[in-house]
Amino acid sequence: MENHGAKISVYLIPGQGADERLFSKLTLDERFKMKHIKYSTPVKHESMSGFAKRLAKQIDQTKPFILIGTSLGGMLATEMAFFLKPEQIILISSAKKRSELPFRYRFQHYIPVYKIVPPQLVKLGAKIFQPLVEPDRNKEKVIFKAMLNAKDPKFLSRTIRLIVNWNRTEHVENIIHIHGNKDSTIPIKNVKFDYSIEGGSHMMTLTRANEISSIIQSILKPF
Repeated sequence: MENHGAKISVYLIPGQGADERLFSKLTLDERFKMKHIKYSTPVKHESMSGFAKRLAKQIDQTKPFILIGTSLGGMLATEMAFFLKPEQIILISSAKKRSELPFRYRFQHYIPVYKIVPPQLVKLGAKIFQPLVEPDRNKEKVIFKAMLNAKDPKFLSRTIRLIVNWNRTEHVENIIHIHGNKDSTIPIKNVKFDYSIEGGSHMMTLTRANEISSIIQSILKPF
């Protein structure tokens, strides 16, 4: 790909309980310009693919671009690859297809327990269980707490439905997957990864930003 001195846009898609602050400690060299995908709330009965298509309107497709997604953001990046033409896709702490999701999500596709949980209770549960399930987040407790507090309960509830009903069974080839071997949300045993972070948790985009940045730089070296 010929760059001719123009910066390549790198679109960053955060996780379900996060926003652009998740990527605040990532560093890329001057060839790249980081841009943040802003979440809206999924409409009722919207699919992962449909949500991805709406969010993709924020992407300038007239110029070369790269997608980096964490957790839910990685799933959305995987979907975008089927109707966009990114130069590269990088997933962090995520899943490329339904079979890489943990059992608790796949189980609810058939027994949808999530449907009876009110949105406010979903948010309360996230506040309680996030630090218990992923204690590594306490290294950046203030940021993670602020991001989760800022979330609309309806957004959290409807994105659970997106994940539970995600039907992706295949993925494109130009995906590089970075995963932590201490990820309790999407266990590493579930995924086929390209890079493993020793001791990395589901929160490592922020808590292990230096190591993640170094890996991303090596992946993007050819561009």
